Amino acid sequence: MITRRTTLLELAGLVSKALRTNGLDAVLSGGAAVSAYTDNEYQSADLDFVCSAGMSDLESALEPLGFVRGSKGRARYFDHPASEWFVEFPPGPVSFGSTYPAATEFAEIETRFGRLTIITPTQCVLDRLAAYVHWNDLPSLDQALLVARHHAVDQREIRHWAKVEGVGAEELAAFWEGLGA
Repeated sequence: MITRRTTLLELAGLVSKALRTNGLDAVLSGGAAVSAYTDNEYQSADLDFVCSAGMSDLESALEPLGFVRGSKGRARYFDHPASEWFVEFPPGPVSFGSTYPAATEFAEIETRFGRLTIITPTQCVLDRLAAYVHWNDLPSLDQALLVARHHAVDQREIRHWAKVEGVGAEELAAFWEGLGA
């Protein structure tokens, strides 16, 4: 089922379906969400699924698809021999700095393999801006801008998030300038 031609979004749909079939809820976030929202203008190396399930449950759900759990030091990662992407399960819950969205606030995308729960475009921007602001990660600023150029994002929510996080206007100046806002 998974081949070298399987796209990132198709792979995300397959993983999501396998998890859901096993009673596990997961949300796609990180760089894979950026890829999804920019039509792969940004290309992620992995798929980050935030899920509260234990690793043995995740392993049981993904093994039938051909995924193999990483060895010591990479135990949160799953590799597939036919895929260029690996799947990672970062610890949850989903957050953007100290902001924790409710499960009802995520988006859903239909793939040919089923429904995929994913952070919204605005949440994706917040995720990238959090990395930019808290870790001085300049590529994350570029990714936030890519998503905001491809999708309408809630600028009020971004400003509110910045206020709650204690992020000053000067820290986000490059983002607003990049948007022409």
